[in-house]
Formats: sequence, C-alpha cells, structure tokens
Amino acid sequence: MNIHFIAIGGAAMHNLAIALHKKGYQVMGSDDEIFDPSKSRLEKYGLLPPKFGWYPEKITPKLDAVILGMHAKPDNPELKKAQELGLNIYSYPEYLYLQSQDKKRVVIAGSHGKTTITSMILHVLSQQNKQVNYMVGSQLQGFETMVKLDDQADTIILEGDEYLSSPIDPRPKFLWYQPQLTVISGIAWDHMNKFPDKAEYIRQFEKYIDTITPGGTLIYNEEDKTLKNIAEKKRPDLKKIAYKTPAYQKEGNTFYLLNQNNKIPLKIIGAHNMQNAEAARLICREMGITYQAFYQAIQSFEGADKRLEVLAENDKSIIFKDFAHAPSKVAASVKAVKESFPDKKLVAVLELHTYSSLNKKFLPEYKNKLDAADEAIVFYSPKAVVLKGLEPIAASLIQEEFNFPGLKVFTNPQELHQYLYDLNMDNTALLLMSSGNYGGLDFDKITHKINP
Repeated sequence: MNIHFIAIGGAAMHNLAIALHKKGYQVMGSDDEIFDPSKSRLEKYGLLPPKFGWYPEKITPKLDAVILGMHAKPDNPELKKAQELGLNIYSYPEYLYLQSQDKKRVVIAGSHGKTTITSMILHVLSQQNKQVNYMVGSQLQGFETMVKLDDQADTIILEGDEYLSSPIDPRPKFLWYQPQLTVISGIAWDHMNKFPDKAEYIRQFEKYIDTITPGGTLIYNEEDKTLKNIAEKKRPDLKKIAYKTPAYQKEGNTFYLLNQNNKIPLKIIGAHNMQNAEAARLICREMGITYQAFYQAIQSFEGADKRLEVLAENDKSIIFKDFAHAPSKVAASVKAVKESFPDKKLVAVLELHTYSSLNKKFLPEYKNKLDAADEAIVFYSPKAVVLKGLEPIAASLIQEEFNFPGLKVFTNPQELHQYLYDLNMDNTALLLMSSGNYGGLDFDKITHKINP
C-alpha cells in the first residue's frame, strides 16, 4: 500500500503514519511546518519530508490512499491534485475505521475525561499482557506512539473525539467508528466554532449512540443529567450500564478507591479521576478483566500526559500543568487540586486560547468554574481574538462572566510572566491550565522557584 499524508506533522497524523510504516506500508507526506515531538519521531522512521511545503507533484495515480489532516485547508494544492486524479481521499478517523473493520471496536467518548479513561484502559491491558490495537490522544508512559495497528490483535481501543473529521468532512470523528462497546463520560458544550449552540452539540452524541452496532454495549455516566436522559431514551436494543463516582477516600495526599473493605491506593487525584477510573473499570470488565486484576493494575497508573502533570514539588509547594481549557475540564481540575491539597493556597491560572473560550457568547459557560481556587488568574491575547475573527473582549466582561471575586485578568504576556515569577510559593499549589503556552512563559523559571 502506498499512502500519502497531507499535513503529516499533526499530533494524530504523524502517529498514524508511523503505525502504518511499522505495518509495512509505503508512507510519505507533506506539511508546511512540523514541530517536535512530531518532527523527531518522523525523522526517526525516515518519514520526515525533506522540505516543508505543499508539492502537488507528489500526488500520482500510484497512490492507494491519501489521508487528509485537519491542519490542511480545503484549497490545499495536494488535495486539489488528489481530487482531480480521483484518488481515494480519507480523513484520519475514516482510515482508522477501514483498518479496524474486522476487529472489535471499543470507543471512549465524552466531552471530558476520554483521554484519561482511554489511557487507564491501555495501562491495565498492558499490565495484563493483553495485546490490542489503539489510538489515544496523549503520549503514554511505556507506549512509544499514540497509535498501534497490526493484523494480530482482534480488538482496537479508540478515543472518540467529537471534533470534525477533516477540512472536507464536517462529521464528528466518532461517527466513523461504529463501536461494539463504548463509554460516554459526559456532555458539556464545546467547539463553539463548529457547533454554535448547545443543542446542536448534544445532537452529535445522539447521532453517536445511533452508530453503536446492534446489540452493542453503552456505558454512560448517570451523574450527567443530559447524557442520562439521552442514553435511557435511545436504542432499546443496546446493553446499557450506568455508572457514577465510586466510593473513595483521601488520606494525606493519597486517594483510595474503596471496594469490599479494601482500599486501593492511587497515584492520581480528584473526584473526577475516581469517576474516570470507574468508567475504565467497567470497560475492562466487559473485556474480561476481573475487578481484582483491574485494581492491581490501576495502582501504578500515573496519569495521561498534560493532565494534572506535576512540574515540580517540595514539602511546602507544588506546581501542576494541565491541558484543561473547556469549562467542565477547568472545574474538574481546580476541584481535584483543592481536594488533594486543601491546606494549601490554590492559585489557578487559565489561558483562554481556543475559539470557544475567546467567544463572548461562550464566556457564560465559565461562570463559577474557578470557585474552588483561592486566587484565580485569567490570561488571553487580544491579538488571538482578532486572528480568530472574534469581537474584542474587555477584561471587565471576563471578570463578570467568571463571577470570581478578585479575579485578575492579564492581556500582556510579559506582565503575567513577571507576576508568576514573583509569586510567593510558600504553602501554595499553582495550577497552570492551558492548551497554549501563555505567550511564551518560561516553565523552567517557574519550577525553579520551588526546586532551585
């Protein structure tokens, strides 16, 4: 098979390219820019394009498939050439489905927690030496790549994202997978640029439930009222399993799951992660993993990359870096850190970076989401608002919508950086939440404050 990737440098795309290369396919690709870790990984396998840019001459009738990444534009010259030649053009999720048609497909969906739940499942299966194929949205400890495809495994674990499939395919990715077994962790409006109102966003999950194979299994979080309502009304042919936050307790800084008078110590923190663990346990149970085996394996799970990652700590202070940006994720992360370190001053720093978070109409979704913090800071770049074609946002509006007394709002990155560099870290938990980098924040300088 000869495969060409348009926008090969994406986090998901480069992992799929490596997986197909390992499978023995002839793989090449293009991109206008590629950064690490994608760049180093592609280079390791001889897949890094010799020159960056788009080259229509790479697109020939000899190609069996062209895989189109979200980074490309609909008028991409390589895409236009592939369309002119009538080649088979696939989105990332569509091609994953083609590779897994003969396997049992286990899909982890939901507005929040899906990367962590998928990571937990893969960690447990690895501990049990159960071989599966997979696609997960985060780098995992002990896993070289985020995608594995081969002809030996009879099961594939897929993280089911509700974002669009490709620049020319506006369907959510998870509508491609047609799972036999799935979990939905919750529904909280996101991606406002593609789903302009909450009802339209919720409809995508209704459509997703319709794609579950007849007689399949749906595991859902019954604490989410919207999800519970949808799950109970739709698809009477499905086996349905409701779950909720399991019994747990906290001693010191350690969280314990409670099961039949047993206390299972964990390396992860917060009620939301306890809920994620329950979803992972139920998926593993349906895959034949016993309770005992699950609890034994989950004890060594340290969390998914960029999810409440500890950057530095000492006996008085701790610094977390977290990918949270959507309202539900922000609330879960702030509560998790406060629950873990109730005696420390929690300083929560959120960067508004995505289209939704910088949209005036979406800002009310953040109301009270930072309430568990002792001090809260929001940073956004007015330049990013302009680049995304959105209306300017006043700092006063952010203060009003977040409804947090004394909320500090920064628009100048240098002023934010200096504030954080000067922050008194004595008996403090600092939580840095962003899918960006706060306009070039020096994280080493921050960690040096408590680990000189």
